[in-house]
Amino acid sequence: MAKERVVAPTAQVSDEEQVHPSIRPRALAEYVGQSALKERLGIALQAARQRGRAMEHVLLHGPPGLGKTTLAHVIAHEMGAHAAVTSGPALTKGGDLVGTLTRMQDRDVLFIDEIHRLPAAVEEYIYPAMEDYRIDFTVDSGMHAKMVTINLKAFTLIGATTRPGLLTQALRTRFGMTHHIGLYPEGDLLAILVRACAIMDVGTADRAALAVIASRSRGTPRVALRLLRRVHDYAIVRGDGRVSASAVEEALRLESVDVAGLDALDRSYLKALGTTYEGGPVGVEALAATLGEDSGTLEDVVEPYLLQCGFLARTRQGRRITRAGATHVGVGFKDRDGSEDAEAHRGGELFGS
Repeated sequence: MAKERVVAPTAQVSDEEQVHPSIRPRALAEYVGQSALKERLGIALQAARQRGRAMEHVLLHGPPGLGKTTLAHVIAHEMGAHAAVTSGPALTKGGDLVGTLTRMQDRDVLFIDEIHRLPAAVEEYIYPAMEDYRIDFTVDSGMHAKMVTINLKAFTLIGATTRPGLLTQALRTRFGMTHHIGLYPEGDLLAILVRACAIMDVGTADRAALAVIASRSRGTPRVALRLLRRVHDYAIVRGDGRVSASAVEEALRLESVDVAGLDALDRSYLKALGTTYEGGPVGVEALAATLGEDSGTLEDVVEPYLLQCGFLARTRQGRRITRAGATHVGVGFKDRDGSEDAEAHRGGELFGS
């Protein structure tokens, strides 16, 4: 079984938000970051409360681990309602959705993660449910078939997706609000970590040490909280229990998370690209074979952050390492004219002081 990556934005069983559910903000005022989205949601929530109606449907898209599920719970709390959570792959047939919707009460929130993976047969039931709060359900088949209409309570559907381009136009246009959730700046991540320390009873935590965790969290709150737990565990077992700068450095060194937030797999990717393939261009299938990884894993898990860091360029000819990427892992870099940059070989300090 492959080892779970500590910097992976996807949820894991041991994630801090699952061990300590109270770490999730409950009210919109407690939610850190995404100021534009918070302002839009605040207006929509206040208007819905004044009308005494359910809030309009919301579509959230962006990378995993940025708080889309948390926002669904915040909206439900602000509306004084309940939040039901499911996912697109879990709704395999129309009956699954019908059972969920008929249990919804007035102004409740239904959160569907990875909504782009809804089967077409299930998606057809969503259209009348979103627009008219009803479901047209076919009973029996052939000459005995008849249509049964089930009236629903007014609810709010919140859809989340990492790939909005895969949503059908018919579904996308039925959402009243659509918003992209971007990566968090280090200041917001630091605020999240400070709040988490108080809730998790971490004890003494140096703000400078938390800032280091924030800088290596790849702009993702889920990763920041996961790293905080790893550092806290290390501080308890190997130190005095205090989340200090030295505890952060040693814990993250043990987890192979460097100063740029890259882990061993990220660096192996860059080193293979820079040495075996002399900086590229090379196809992802060749890189996957070299690393012994699935090409889909490289495209969906490894490459996005390397592209954001500017360590990788994806061209029509294939993948190329950039000068910054070559310098970071200490491999040679060749300009397009073929001349080699000796400075790149020196590399940088990967794990801090």
